[in-house]
Amino acid sequence: MLGFLVKLIVCPVTVIIAWMLFPNVDFFYWFQPVIIGVILAVASHLMELILLNENTVGFSTFMDLIASIIIVYYASMLQTNSEVTFLGAIFTGALLGVTEIIQHRWLVEKNRTQKNPTTNKV
Repeated sequence: MLGFLVKLIVCPVTVIIAWMLFPNVDFFYWFQPVIIGVILAVASHLMELILLNENTVGFSTFMDLIASIIIVYYASMLQTNSEVTFLGAIFTGALLGVTEIIQHRWLVEKNRTQKNPTTNKV
């Protein structure tokens, strides 16, 4: 649960940073990157529940990168007056990938990847 709470903070902040850094990531309203960040946090957490363990850190991070690029690109298309090019989505996904590397290492080191077989919770 702590990993999900971290993602709920890190993902929106990272998308906002990408908005400020990259000229090909443009949102019209301040809440648009926050919405995309929350979607990313939920998707990333669900992927961790399914994929992440001490043997799949690299694969899980790569899959998060691919999912982030797709989510950022297509979710931004659904928002009014926002424009994120595919290259902007790649840059944003790469920035999110860096945060995922750190989070995945932390989760594995703290042994927070053990799933409870009865509830399937981390």
